Amino acid sequence: MTSPEHYPTIPDLAGKVILITGASTGIGAAAAVAFGHNKARVAIHYNASEEQARQVAEEVRAAGGEAFLVQADVTEPEAAARVVAETVGHFGRLDVLINNAGGLVKRTPIKDYTDEYVDAVLALNVEQVVRFVREGVSHMRAQGGSIINVSSIAARHGGGPGSVVYAAAKGFISVATRGWAKELVKDGIRVNAVSPGVIMTPFHERYSTPEQLAAMQATIPMDRLGTPEDCVGAFLYLASNHLSGYVTGQVIEVNGGQYMP
Repeated sequence: MTSPEHYPTIPDLAGKVILITGASTGIGAAAAVAFGHNKARVAIHYNASEEQARQVAEEVRAAGGEAFLVQADVTEPEAAARVVAETVGHFGRLDVLINNAGGLVKRTPIKDYTDEYVDAVLALNVEQVVRFVREGVSHMRAQGGSIINVSSIAARHGGGPGSVVYAAAKGFISVATRGWAKELVKDGIRVNAVSPGVIMTPFHERYSTPEQLAAMQATIPMDRLGTPEDCVGAFLYLASNHLSGYVTGQVIEVNGGQYMP
């Protein structure tokens, strides 16, 4: 992971309470450390990766921030309410919610679709995000805040082999981001999304072959695959009222030029 001194310092993030779902590895972990460098108070959500989550918490503290660990399977209906409540109970408020948790489940062609598979993809990538937004907003209305959802380049092009349902779920996130932004603007809550391209995280280690990754890289003008640290700047920007106070309803593409809207 990039050392903290390489992250930008944004003064108005100091002391802010940031809840990041799926923060034990990949993009969520990199974002957590970057917020720690900015002296934020970071709630690090994880599911099964407790050891990695504890390491991220140590890095957040070493960078100058505060860290709080909270475990939950986000697909459980009561998880969002509990995670948000525990975060607010520990830090006293919630300023920024980053809905980063999600996943492909597995690459599945149409002929192998089952109700259980579709339900699993939607539970992990749509339903839990809706719940976290609902619960987060209930605490943010008192002082305003920023919600940052994580979409995907797959929402733009329909996904790679066997990932259409996942891509469609991310399309929901992009569309809902715009709708929520309009509904919540009166409450002083900005809603935006970060849409990563091909980022080398456990996601691609689990679901993509070297041949698939090479084919993806060939479509990227920068001619390299992305890293979690490549996404950090977008999260810091969208969390900062000083930098993005007039920005809402936007989907920021971070993909090395692979897709240019």
